[in-house]
Amino acid sequence: MDQPLSEHTRNILGLQLPTDPRWVNLAEIQLEEILTDHAYCEQKAATTCITLIQKNPEKDLLVQELSPLVTEEWGHFRMVLAELKKRSLPLGRQRKDVYVNSLLEFQKKGGGPDDRFIDQMLIMALIEARSCERFKRLSEGLNDNYMRKFYRKFMESEAGHYTLFINLAEHYIDKKIVRARWAEWLTYEKKLMNSAEVRGDRIH
Repeated sequence: MDQPLSEHTRNILGLQLPTDPRWVNLAEIQLEEILTDHAYCEQKAATTCITLIQKNPEKDLLVQELSPLVTEEWGHFRMVLAELKKRSLPLGRQRKDVYVNSLLEFQKKGGGPDDRFIDQMLIMALIEARSCERFKRLSEGLNDNYMRKFYRKFMESEAGHYTLFINLAEHYIDKKIVRARWAEWLTYEKKLMNSAEVRGDRIH
């Protein structure tokens, strides 16, 4: 049975299905794996923003908004890397991101440049929203007080990132078109989360 999100969380993140509560318990058991996956999530967020800038140099607002985000996400990568080092843990190898790959499958095939741009922005919005929701879970559910505070910082820092990508989409494309597509993405992501295996070794 679906567990309803609080109105506050729904208003902030737009997500239609919360993370399974069991995930935090599994994540705590596999904290080394979570830190490694988290590090790569931050690294990929930074490099994806760089790629978006490279592909859309004519979109001045996008360039201006994503440039500082690159710095922020890379700073987060370094923070997680420092936490691993403090624990005498290696970074480890990057893993296949099943969640992101599943999102990519929902992109419109054969659409025009506007369709592709909208989906690129909304995929990033969903990833940021789900990451923030997971950080919130960790900040509230971990037994380790230090790690709760550690993830509270990430949750607060990343809470507004998803709206940035939606706002960018709406700046360049008609708002009604973006909102209609966003509703489709939210429905798809809910089905994806509902059917996904609950794994404690991944942020997503």
